[in-house]
Amino acid sequence: MNIKQVRNATIIVEYAGKRFLIDPMLAEKGAYPPMPNPATNAPEGDKSIPLVSLPISIENIIDVDAVIVTHLHDDHWDDAAKELLPKEIKIFAQNEADAIEIRNAGFQNVEALQDDTVFEGIQLIKTKGEHGRGEILKLAGLVCGVVFKHPTEKTLYVAGDTVWYEGVKEEIDTHKPDVIVVNAGDNQFIQGGSLVMGKDDIYEVNQAAPNAKIIAVHMEAVNHWTLSREELKGFIKEKGISSNVFVPTDGDSYSF
Repeated sequence: MNIKQVRNATIIVEYAGKRFLIDPMLAEKGAYPPMPNPATNAPEGDKSIPLVSLPISIENIIDVDAVIVTHLHDDHWDDAAKELLPKEIKIFAQNEADAIEIRNAGFQNVEALQDDTVFEGIQLIKTKGEHGRGEILKLAGLVCGVVFKHPTEKTLYVAGDTVWYEGVKEEIDTHKPDVIVVNAGDNQFIQGGSLVMGKDDIYEVNQAAPNAKIIAVHMEAVNHWTLSREELKGFIKEKGISSNVFVPTDGDSYSF
């Protein structure tokens, strides 16, 4: 498999001969207003999002066999994605409610992920996730991740917008992934705490799957991030897990 970090949670996964685009946020830098009430370490200046440009061309990004949308927040499924993606492309959504919204945007080939979804011989397994802890969960709404399985490939777990909690441990224990992609910007608003993984969450993932390679994405692209790549790199070095945890720059890719 090959996993390319595009920007934020947007990644391209090449797996068993097919290309998947996950959580496309495709707008030009600064296209949207900043997230309100951020608890942020984003640099001073214009906080319009995305904070950074795409590292590769739109043509390259959308040249895929299928799209997976883990949930419909604007930094995972934006207006630009709705405009730029071909309306006939295969799209997987986390549930039928999201699938209906995507169909309402004009897309004709939308399917809700199940525990036993199969696409071109590749097993796609919907996984649990919690987009924060406590009261913020009511506002954050439902999310999912996805596990990829195929006889010719290692098992891949794309965790999606979730913090570390028992459900993530259960997915790791069940599927025993060789590669795990985590959303790791520790994004927060002024109130409510972490919405996605921070450095301690990533350490817990490593402890639960000590032989897995972990890729940390969803960093430094929207204005409510609080964990920088440099801070995370320092943390994983301090913990002695740098050989298993990768912190890509936008445009980087890894093969396994």
